[in-house]
Order: sequence, then structure tokens, then C-alpha cells
Amino acid sequence: MATQQKVVLWGRNGCSFCANVKAVLEAHNHPYEWIDVEGKDVLRDVLEVKYGSRLIPVVEIGGEGKYEALLHTELDRLESYLINK
Repeated sequence: MATQQKVVLWGRNGCSFCANVKAVLEAHNHPYEWIDVEGKDVLRDVLEVKYGSRLIPVVEIGGEGKYEALLHTELDRLESYLINK
């Protein structure tokens, strides 16, 4: 049986796109780690270094140090990714 991929959601409370991502993950009963970037420029700096963007939400999927990121413009791929993995 395949190990479920770890999901890390970078966002902030009050973000409707972040809420939509949470809803998709919860609908699939997929646990996730929430990183709240509200008022934490250093965390947005991390996103910029890693992915070239400070915009949220960002969804990291993977494990064992290997993650694929879905940026705010690619979130339409999330549900199909959860179904196919």
C-alpha cells in the first residue's frame, strides 16, 4: 500500500483561496500541515526563495525531503493530484 503524501498548505486566515484548498483537502480526508504567513514576512521570503513568488496559497506535496509545489495559479490540479496519488 502506498504511503499517503504529506501536504503542507501555506496561507493565511481570511484568504478565500486558502479556504478552498482546505475544503478540498478535508473533502478527501487528507491531513495537512498549516503554515500561517499572516504578518510573517520571513515566511513569505521563504516562499519567494523556494518558488519565486510571495503569493499564497502554496501547496507542497511530497515527503522525505522531496516536495512538489502547486502555486496559487495551479490549484485546479490539486483535486486530481489527490485522487491519482
